[in-house]
Amino acid sequence: MHRLLILFAILIPTSSTIELHADESLLRDKVAPILQKQCLSCHNNKDRKGGLSLQTMRATFVGGDSGRVIEPGKPDSSLLIDYITPAGGNAEMPKNADPLKTDEIAVIRKWISNGAKWPNDFNIEEPRVTDTNWWSLKPLKRPPLPEFADADAEWIRTPIDAFILATLRKKHLFPSPAADRRTLIRRVYFDLIGLPPAPEQIDAFIGDSSATAYEKLIDRLLSSPQYGERWARHWLDVVKYADTCGYDKDKLRPNAWPYRDYVIRSFNADKPYARFVQEQIAGDVLYPGEPDGILGLGFIAAGPWDFIGHAEVPETKIDGRIARHIDRDEMVTNTLNTFSSVTIQCCRCHNHKFDPFTQEHYYGLQAVFAAVDRAERPYDLDPSIEAKRREVQTAFAKLNREQQTIEAAIKKEGGQQLANLENQIASLAPKAHPAQKHPAFGYHSAIESDSRKPKWVQVDLGRPIEIRQIILRPCHDEFAGIGAGFGFPVRFKIEASNDATFKTGVQTIADFTKFDVSNPGLASHQTESKDANARFVRVTATQLVERKNDYIFALAELQILESAGKNVSLRAKVTSLDSIEAPVRWARKNLTDGIWVKAADEKAAAALALAKRKRQTLLSKLNTAQRKQKRDELARAIKSANNQLAALPTGKMVYAAATAFKGRGTFKPTMGKPRLIRVLHRGNILQPGKTSRPGVIPIIASRPIELDLPDGHSEGERRAALARWLTRRDHPLVWRSIVNRLWQYHFGRGIVDSPNDFGRMGQLPTHPELLDWLAIHFRDNGQSIKKLHRLICTSSVYRQSSAYDSTRQKIDANNQFLWRMNRRRLEAEEVRDAILAVSGRMNHGMFGPGFYLFQLEKTDHSPHYEYHKHDPEDAKSHRRSVYRFIVRSQPDPFMTTLDCADSSQSTPQRNETLTSLQALSLLNNKFTLAMSRHFARRLESEERTLPARIDRAMRLVVGRAATDDERGQLLGYATKHGLANLCRVLLNMSEFVYLD
Repeated sequence: MHRLLILFAILIPTSSTIELHADESLLRDKVAPILQKQCLSCHNNKDRKGGLSLQTMRATFVGGDSGRVIEPGKPDSSLLIDYITPAGGNAEMPKNADPLKTDEIAVIRKWISNGAKWPNDFNIEEPRVTDTNWWSLKPLKRPPLPEFADADAEWIRTPIDAFILATLRKKHLFPSPAADRRTLIRRVYFDLIGLPPAPEQIDAFIGDSSATAYEKLIDRLLSSPQYGERWARHWLDVVKYADTCGYDKDKLRPNAWPYRDYVIRSFNADKPYARFVQEQIAGDVLYPGEPDGILGLGFIAAGPWDFIGHAEVPETKIDGRIARHIDRDEMVTNTLNTFSSVTIQCCRCHNHKFDPFTQEHYYGLQAVFAAVDRAERPYDLDPSIEAKRREVQTAFAKLNREQQTIEAAIKKEGGQQLANLENQIASLAPKAHPAQKHPAFGYHSAIESDSRKPKWVQVDLGRPIEIRQIILRPCHDEFAGIGAGFGFPVRFKIEASNDATFKTGVQTIADFTKFDVSNPGLASHQTESKDANARFVRVTATQLVERKNDYIFALAELQILESAGKNVSLRAKVTSLDSIEAPVRWARKNLTDGIWVKAADEKAAAALALAKRKRQTLLSKLNTAQRKQKRDELARAIKSANNQLAALPTGKMVYAAATAFKGRGTFKPTMGKPRLIRVLHRGNILQPGKTSRPGVIPIIASRPIELDLPDGHSEGERRAALARWLTRRDHPLVWRSIVNRLWQYHFGRGIVDSPNDFGRMGQLPTHPELLDWLAIHFRDNGQSIKKLHRLICTSSVYRQSSAYDSTRQKIDANNQFLWRMNRRRLEAEEVRDAILAVSGRMNHGMFGPGFYLFQLEKTDHSPHYEYHKHDPEDAKSHRRSVYRFIVRSQPDPFMTTLDCADSSQSTPQRNETLTSLQALSLLNNKFTLAMSRHFARRLESEERTLPARIDRAMRLVVGRAATDDERGQLLGYATKHGLANLCRVLLNMSEFVYLD
């Protein structure tokens, strides 16, 4: 009996135990979710805004800059309650967000009243979404076709119509009648090729009574080379294509256009979409030897690029690292936005607030592009040349890795001593910068291709003098980023003689020919002399220093001091083996002119030179004979590989993703070695976290997030794995995304009206079953974009009239369910191209470099794009607008007024505005004025009378004859103001710039 009581005492919890569990449950189930959602974005263990964390620290010990914020058992004394309770309508916390609800504040008050219990092992995770139960992330499943047994079934021409009609019925709507033939031909012409039909083409279509006349028209337009020009423009909008870099200097990209031409050809060839995607991510790996495999990589390089951050700031500096980090962000963002309609860029600084993507996923994608930069790279029509180039580049990369392995071993053996010297050099270098520079830099030898070609320079003192000290002053020049110590010899000797030829009586004052001398920077190199007495002093460089793929010898000043300390070489005569003699900077006489560059902190410069000498001494010990031999072998092999690459035909160049290219300033190629990518806290490169491995986002349940890559894989294999992942049959986003884009360009809005965002912050699909049916149909039927165009354009829903109906308008004012066709204004390029077409000035030449609509004025800093100086009569600019040279920082004013895409950001949907500036531009812009004159000349050459010219003009502009009323008004206007001015009026007609 006694034991039974003890057992009951153990099993039955006490009231205090029950209360403790209840308080913990209150924390875990109610308080923690509020803190997680409202507070942790700022008050976490890393950020600690206000010195406060509400993530893992026990609440009884929580403190901030203002003191303890929680007083257990005393909510009215707790600062946390003050912060979150609205006073005068506003609460101090959370910042820049809606205040907590009354019941949420009550929960926190109750928790504090109960003692604010916080178990030691309890941790509130930072908020993130893990739910993948979202329409766009679900697997694709073919929905059944809606069936109709009544008269409405006759309206159904394609499966598209069945889905549309089913939705219309649910919404108590019904379709509009078909558009007339003139409307239809203008619609499909502009939609498929972006140009107006000629009057003769309209007449032929209207007069064709065959049952397949419309289908034949569609097929003819899809076969036209102008189709690719039209649809490439849509793609280039999305991928941010332009012909300049953007940012501060906005430098030209003279070889960006081959990617644009690749896109045009790909659309015309109806390339399967999976292949189109793969070529743009990893074409060089997946399709080696084929030009499109490299041209497609222009996609990765299409967006803006920070010239200053890459070419003028090295990757070792913070700004350089930031520039490269942002560049990888651009690559990741462009890839996921374009192909998957995912806003992965939100994860650069934090986990996605609405979709199940984290910083780990984002930086895994950055790791895919870790070795990639943007640069000019060759593409060759001869596969054997490209194969040889890849072979040499692979060998080159291997040699570089071997070289880096040796350097790493030396660094490891150098240990803390070498590390301390490196740190000392890094800290002293900024202090040893030049105080000021004189235009006369010093003496500069002729340039050599061999570092062991001896060079000498000597000074004539006029008479024999007892020499006590010789001081060599280094040069400073920014060429190739060398800076201080420019041209200072690696090995040299100093000699004196009374014989100017140095054949007799030579006295050696110093011999530094047996070991390498470290670069002294701006510190002087001083040598004492005990016994030398001579008239001539000569410095001979036996090993020259590298300049940039060549070798030189340079000195700013040679000072020779006699016993009293006087510089007896000042303005003495200088002779040398050779000299570049490029005054005022470089000349023999500069060697003794008393001018040299001084450091801002000369003590720091001397200390820097000493530290470099110590490092050189240490490295000479670590660089064993075996290592030296191996390094020499590698250097020769690398030089040979460089020579082989240089000997190969360069072929044509395209601005594209690259890892092996000719460096530019501080911008050096990775040679395929990926940079180390870490998860960055809040996107800050100064707060790196764990190392990232190449990966993707969690949307395919059967696939791991980390890419399956073998050990020692190449850089290209990362991109190839990503390309294969994007084009998997079971990828739910890629197939939905592309068919939605195509639908949008035909109907003015997508089935999903946020084409770059299929996440929770995007729009829901208006016809989800239709979207999935189209995605599967497209994927499983050759991924032919042209076939999908044909399916859409031949549907009844596409052929509808755009006429207004008040009854249906009340039910669906935005026409999102497509009870009629949407009326649209022509895009900027369509307007310009249509003006060229009707004026008779259109040049249909395809491909090649873009034409300028400005005068280019180059400066040292950045180009100037002077649009107001462009002559609209320039025949080279009368090509289709897709071939226009696009400037990011200074867009074309005329095209911008007409809502042209902003090339600095992805533009999946163009704005469609109606402004007075548009009317003024169409009426008064120099281009319109010039084309109106050409339009008038065309009319005069084609028709003999003014009435006939007016009818011809109307048919060219709007595809129909003038009405009697219009003819009378236009005739009166032309008689009074001239035919050219009439043409200006016609180009401003709403019927010209609007479809339907």
